[in-house]
Parts: sequence; C-alpha cells; structure tokens
Amino acid sequence: MLDLLIKNANLPDGRTGVDIAVSDGTFQDIAPAIDAQSQKTIDASGRLVSPPFVDPHFHMDATLSLGQPRLNRSGTLLEGIALWGELKPLLTREAVVERALRYCDLAVSRGLLSIRSHVDVCDERLLAVDALIEVREKVAPYIDLQLVAFPQDGLFRSPDAEQNLLRALDKGVDIVGGIPHFERTMLEGAASVQRLCEIATERGLPVDMHCDETDDPLSRHIETLAAETVRLGLQGRVAGSHLTSMHSMDNYYVSKLIPLIAEAEIHAIPNPLINITLQGRHDTYPKRRGLTRVPEMLAAGINVALGQDCCMDPWYSMGSADMLEVAHMAVHVAQMTSIEAMKQAFDAVTVNSARAMGLDDYGIEKGKPATCVLLQARDPVEAIRLKANRLAVLRNGEIIAQAEPQVSTLNLAGRPDTVDPAGYAPVENPPGKTL
Repeated sequence: MLDLLIKNANLPDGRTGVDIAVSDGTFQDIAPAIDAQSQKTIDASGRLVSPPFVDPHFHMDATLSLGQPRLNRSGTLLEGIALWGELKPLLTREAVVERALRYCDLAVSRGLLSIRSHVDVCDERLLAVDALIEVREKVAPYIDLQLVAFPQDGLFRSPDAEQNLLRALDKGVDIVGGIPHFERTMLEGAASVQRLCEIATERGLPVDMHCDETDDPLSRHIETLAAETVRLGLQGRVAGSHLTSMHSMDNYYVSKLIPLIAEAEIHAIPNPLINITLQGRHDTYPKRRGLTRVPEMLAAGINVALGQDCCMDPWYSMGSADMLEVAHMAVHVAQMTSIEAMKQAFDAVTVNSARAMGLDDYGIEKGKPATCVLLQARDPVEAIRLKANRLAVLRNGEIIAQAEPQVSTLNLAGRPDTVDPAGYAPVENPPGKTL
C-alpha cells in the first residue's frame, strides 16, 4: 500500500503520462501506469509535476517591511539603502521573526521550499542574525533556509563589520557574504574579496557575494572573486550575485571574464526583477537593462541560478514569492525566447538554484525525498507563461499546501461555459498534417 500515487503527470525533462509512487516520504517509483493501491491518489491530468522552486538570493531580514519607516518615493537603490539605514535602529527581533514567518507562509503556497537569505551584520546587536536563526529553526520542517553573513555597508567601510561577521558565523550562519563594489575604493573592494574568501577557507564555508551590482563597466570584482576562488581551492563553493556591471562591459573584456568565471566554477545569481528595476537609473536613452549576460554564461557552462532578491521592502515595493515571476522576467529581459532558452529559465529557478545552494537530495528521482509541486500547466514553458497556479505542494510526501485550479466562468451565448488558462497550450502538428 503506497502512501500516495500521482497519476498521469508530466515532468520537466519531457516525460509525459508518468505515475509517481510515494511511500515513507520518498519517491518509490516513477514510471508509466504504476499498478498499486495507495492511501491517496492525485490525478495530475497531464499537468506538470516539478521539483520545488528554489530562491538562491533573498533578503529575509527586510521582507514585508515596505512603508517602514516611510515609502521609497523614488524607487531607487540609493534611497532604498538610506531607508534600510533608518529602519535598522527601529527593528525588533519579534517583528523580524514575524515578518519572515509570514513570508515563509507565502513561499510555501508558491511551492518555494528552499531559500538562501543574506542577513545584514552591520549592526552591533546582530538582531537580524538572531531573528533569522530562530526562523531557520522554526521553518526547518518545510523550508530549507540558508543564511549568509552580509556586511551590507562594506567590510572595510563599516566599523566593526569584520568582527560582526565573525560573530555571526560563530552563531551558526552558514555562508560568508560581501559587497566589494560598496567599499570606498576599488582597492579596498578587491581586498575585501580576498579577506572574505580567506575567512571562508579557514572555516570551511561557502561564499556568496553581492558582486558588481552597478552600471559601472569598470567594476570588476568578479574577476578578483574568480582568481581568489582558484587560489584558495574554493571551486564550486562560491557564488557571485547580481554581476550587473557585465551588462555594461565591452565585449572584448567579457570574452576574457566569462572563461575565468567558468574555470573557477562560480555560480552566477542574477536577480531579474531587481536588476531591471534598479539599474540604468542614470541613463536617459538608450537605457540599459542592467541584467547580466545570462545566455552567454549559460552557453559557457556556468551554472546560472535566478534569485528574487526582494519582496515588499525598502528596495522593491512588489514581489510575491513567485519564482515563476522571476523566470518570466528573465525570459523577457535576457531575450530568452527560444524553446530551449525558456526551458533553461525554468531550470534556473529549480535545478540550477538547487545546485548553487548545494542541495544534494533535490529532484524527482527514485529514492529521493518526495518533495515536489503540481502546477496548473502542461510543461515548463507554459508554467512560465502563465506563472502557473500551484495545485499541490508536497514536502517529504506530505501535502503542505493546496489550491483549486484557476478556472473562470463565462456567460456568453454560443461560447464555452468555462475557461482554463492552461488549456491554451499550443499543440505541435504531427508530421505531414496540415491545418
């Protein structure tokens, strides 16, 4: 007797009409027409069953704080930074915990079950660090939450930032962060990359740096990060987030830089919603998009994972914990509209992001934890197009969130009674058939 049997599902790799057997919290079998009794059966009806969504770059200490202590009237990065500076002294541990937990509720409903959050350590109290460590423990049964010690005001620019970062790591924060382009000089930025990578090496920890989040084509700290990664033997354990300066760099330099990133096995984490919003603000026209060179890095074999970055906070007044919204923006801004590229965008919010976060038990495979999402869409491209409804979210074989299909009722003479947006998926003509 199975615990759960999902019938007639499609998978992101292109398999269709498969059954998925679940027992003891794991995938027992994945095959067509599994003949077995189960305590519960879900008819996927040809819909997509995907591994859960993964957000490799977020700021949970600030989430849902929009309007406190005031709104970002200009919508710019600099006003957002100033706002966060005003808000930090007013934070309480209880408020940070409550907002983070509310956000995690929303994330679960969206099938987002793994999140890497940067947490500001440029506060002597380390209040946000303690709050998010508490949240990490509370959500552990349903969300994998990784924390990055982030010296948000600059490792050297902010007094005691290094000491605070080390204290945060001692408390159990998982990853070493940085922001070299925010240091006072390019030399100090490069020195901060070197120092932070050395700290990570000494402690056996990964690195995830906000790197070159600027329109300045001469901001080249990703080059230093790649060099330090190789020097210290950190290949595969380092992520460079944002990398927006690459959008403005000349092609000759990028032709050198991309192979260096690939050689260092650095995970690239662009954040399409925020990059398209905050970059290019000094431009009139032509106006730069700001998103880094996603297709080029994918073509070079670099693991590109897309992050959400912000949700209703001082920097971004929108957001909804929807990684399909992130992929949807990437498809448009990076002009990833080929069939293969759209599938790559889906991978960038699932398998690629899981790889960037080092999630070993991720994926729909026999013997792995039965953690997945049933979407109101037929395939990954349709899921992105529709930002598809999550009909069921499973964690270790347990259904932890459900929703009814989104279907509208029509009152039009001679037309159908209902409309299902997922019913508009294109069907490719069989060979030799004409319409």
